[in-house]
Amino acid sequence: MTERLLSPELLRSFVAIAETGSFTAAGRALGRQQSTVSQHIQRLETLTGRRWLDRDTHGVALTPEGEVALEHARRVLDANDRMARFLTATPLRGRLRLGACEDFVLSALPDILAAFARRHPEVDLELVAGLSETLYERFDAGALDVVFVKRRSGDPRGTLAWREPIAWVGRPDLRLDPAEPVPLLLYPPPSVTRAKALATLERARKTWRIAFTSTSLAGLSAAARAGLGALPHSLRLIPPGLAPISAPDVLPPLPDIEFVVMGPGGQNPVAAALIQSVLQWASRDPVPVRANL
Repeated sequence: MTERLLSPELLRSFVAIAETGSFTAAGRALGRQQSTVSQHIQRLETLTGRRWLDRDTHGVALTPEGEVALEHARRVLDANDRMARFLTATPLRGRLRLGACEDFVLSALPDILAAFARRHPEVDLELVAGLSETLYERFDAGALDVVFVKRRSGDPRGTLAWREPIAWVGRPDLRLDPAEPVPLLLYPPPSVTRAKALATLERARKTWRIAFTSTSLAGLSAAARAGLGALPHSLRLIPPGLAPISAPDVLPPLPDIEFVVMGPGGQNPVAAALIQSVLQWASRDPVPVRANL
């Protein structure tokens, strides 16, 4: 029973559900049918006589025993992966230069990098955070190997991670006066969300003023929490202390934004592994991720 219990195939399904948040997303990440992933969990729970996951119409959550089992499962899989790398003598090694927009760096990226480092401990990473337009320029100049950015207008490159409408966010009790120009909290140019927000307001013939500008998401979030104005931002990566603003008479709906990941192409297994880690995270159900600012 011990050998079956510790089967990497079963444990990978369990860990994938814990990391992606659903059976469907775990199946996509593993390249398996959702029914196969479900069967793996049923088998684990039958073998152990314990329930590892709570399931209801709202989603999937770890039970207290599942929380403990998750850490054991990760250690077993890490040991299995290390053995596989030793036997094949082809561990991933090298240095990778990653660029990511600051929204992502301050929210989901720490979890992604932690999972990547567990699987590929011999890869050295160098991170650059910044505005998407700046990261595009550095990528095109050969200064970055992989970038996670907001897709800029007219640029078809990159693998789509997810698409969502941009949201107006701010202090939960923020009230905007329809008779006054909309106070905006914006990144400086070049900024994808800035350009989309200003174009939307111009098309809607709304008057506006830039109440606060910062190159830092921490600065913009502080200004928003202080009630200085409205911030156009990804809802999935919304910072803590902020909430979507419902003011249809003042703020017109914003267009969609796409997050994409780009790599060097060709035979670069290190870059491909990191891109896969990003896409695996992005494939989970799009619940908001709170940044720890």
